[in-house]
Amino acid sequence: MVDGWRMASHALSQINVTSNPNNEPVSIDGDHKDIRCVGVGTDAAVFQTIHAPLYAFKLYAKDKVYKIKEEERIYRMLGESPYFPKCFEADDRWLVLRYEEGVTLYDCILQGIHIPEQVIKDVEDARGYVREKGLNPRDIHLRNILLQDGRAKIIDVSEYAKSGNDYRWEHLMQAYHDHYHLIDRKAIPFWLVETVRKWYNQWSKHSSSFEDFMKMIMKFKARRD
Repeated sequence: MVDGWRMASHALSQINVTSNPNNEPVSIDGDHKDIRCVGVGTDAAVFQTIHAPLYAFKLYAKDKVYKIKEEERIYRMLGESPYFPKCFEADDRWLVLRYEEGVTLYDCILQGIHIPEQVIKDVEDARGYVREKGLNPRDIHLRNILLQDGRAKIIDVSEYAKSGNDYRWEHLMQAYHDHYHLIDRKAIPFWLVETVRKWYNQWSKHSSSFEDFMKMIMKFKARRD
């Protein structure tokens, strides 16, 4: 296992991750034949190596590496749980996590893959578990949840030490119960999903109601249909 991590270290040294403004996903420069990117977030990208395929390496942007030790601490506080990956080690540039199979809910929307209600229940249970550990379940969104055999796995805990509620999950849950039946098992174009995401990020900076936001989205959808 350690030898696999060392080989991964050499491969990952060929990769640079750069953060972007406005909460956009990171950019990736460089390549190596022994690794593949399996996920991209706003602070880091996640890679898998052929030398240690059971592990995922969360490689941070240079200006975000200060978050590594804090995220490792959060994983230690969460401990072994069916809701989250296991964290094995922290390096100066990355975390070593258990690799988790599955499709993000974001990709489920793009591909028309059914998201069962059990996933919603699992995330709610996970949020309760996080609170029991003295942490705050924030920043839970479509790209941070995997669908695994009909169940949910949450793959980013980096904001759980922050205070306050960003309401992202509450809004997603409301949208699921009120509107998901309209798109269930339908592949939604990437441009449309991204438009809604960017609108939401802009809307969330203001104080209008979520119901008004969804009315705007439904009117836009009706015009496109």
